[in-house]
This record gives sequence, C-alpha cells and structure tokens, in this order.
Amino acid sequence: MIKRSFTVILVLVLGAGLNGLPAQNKGDSLMVNDAQIQAAAEIIGLSFTESERDSMKENLSENYEAYQALRMLSLSNEIPPALIFNPIPPGMELPSGPSNVRWSDVDNVAVPENIEDLAFYTVRELGILLKTRKITSVELTQMYLDRMKKYDAQLHCVITYTEALAMEQAKRADAEIAAGHYRGPLHGIPYGIKDLFAVKGYKTTWGAEPYKERTIDYNATVVKKLEDAGAVLIAKLTLGALAWGDVWYG
Repeated sequence: MIKRSFTVILVLVLGAGLNGLPAQNKGDSLMVNDAQIQAAAEIIGLSFTESERDSMKENLSENYEAYQALRMLSLSNEIPPALIFNPIPPGMELPSGPSNVRWSDVDNVAVPENIEDLAFYTVRELGILLKTRKITSVELTQMYLDRMKKYDAQLHCVITYTEALAMEQAKRADAEIAAGHYRGPLHGIPYGIKDLFAVKGYKTTWGAEPYKERTIDYNATVVKKLEDAGAVLIAKLTLGALAWGDVWYG
C-alpha cells in the first residue's frame, strides 16, 4: 500500500520535532502513539484510519529506535559517507570460471496415478521425468496452474497469471526435449516469480498501490536466465508492498 511506503518519512518527521508528545512504553521499547502518527501525517499531507495507524505502529517504533541509536554515534566530519556497499569480507576471493556443479542421478522416479501428487516431488525428480519424457511440460504446467487457481482464493498468493506465456514455453520445452535438445535440470519446470521482477508483456506491481497497473517493457535478468534454462513461468506472486513486510494492495 502507498501509505506503508511513507513509514521512513513519518519516522524522520517524528524524530525531527515530535518527541515532546507522550509515547507509550511496551517493555523497554518506545511505542509510537496515535497522536504522533496523526501529527506527522498532517505535516506531509496524509491521513490514516485507526486500523492503518495501528498496523504501522510496530514498524514505526522499530525504525524510530534505529534512528535514535544512529544519533548516539559520534562521527567526525572527516569520515566519508558509505556510498558503496560491498558484502564480500576483506581478503575473500569469489570463485571464477565455469561452474563445476555435478548433479546426482535420481533413480526409479515413477509417475503417480494422481498427477497432482507431482506437486510434492522435488525439482530434480520432476526434471528426470521430463528428461525421460515420462511426463510433458505441458501436463505439468497445466497441473500447477489448476492448483494455483484452486487454492489462490484461500492463499492469495498470485498477482498475475502468465498462462499464455507458460503454455508457449511448455510446448517449446517439450519439442526441444523430444528433439534431443535438453537444456538442463530446469528445462520444462514450472515456476512462479515474485512480482518485484519485470516480465515483458505483464504488469510489475511491486505489491504497491501506485504501481498496480504498471508494466515494464523488458525481462529482469533472473527471468532471462530462467528462460534460457528452459523454465516455464506460470505466475507473478505476491509480496509485501515494495518488498517490505507482508501487506500488499490485495
């Protein structure tokens, strides 16, 4: 939701001049209260319902405490800001060159009587069934689409189905495997991707109200790599607004 995306702004406003308002204490932690949220919201031109204020209190309080902790640090002006984030520990060198991953063999993978039982097979087991043509990618893809449509009313896990693309990719995978062109263990495997990643021809919403109808006219790198591996995209899946938390516009 758009209002959740203003949490940091609210925290900055709270920290800037609203400390005089009474706060609620929860254990040893400061809990931001309704009066503070309303005052900060008025400054930046927003309004929140009682339930919205209640849902944001915990995140606001955690962020507020984090900013307070930062203010306790004493840094001299000669220390430059951290403009580059490098997660690699000092002295560590990442491996380079071709991958030496070796996939173990899986023996005696049988097709179940009920095709839905395949939903509980590992990706490796499904890959063996596809490679040996005991099942087709079209069959597997249709099964997963049917299950998602059946259970999404309860789980609310799908933002957009990519059914047309999925069936096209599944048919191509079956034709390539039948012709002896096997791309690897993801060839023909259906998957869903978080709606943080762009897929050409489909909406990319980031789970946030302002982007609900937005499309990005290219494929994200990870989508390209999965397509190159022969994987089959069946849906774009839910995420917290702007990949933050567990609340989205749906």
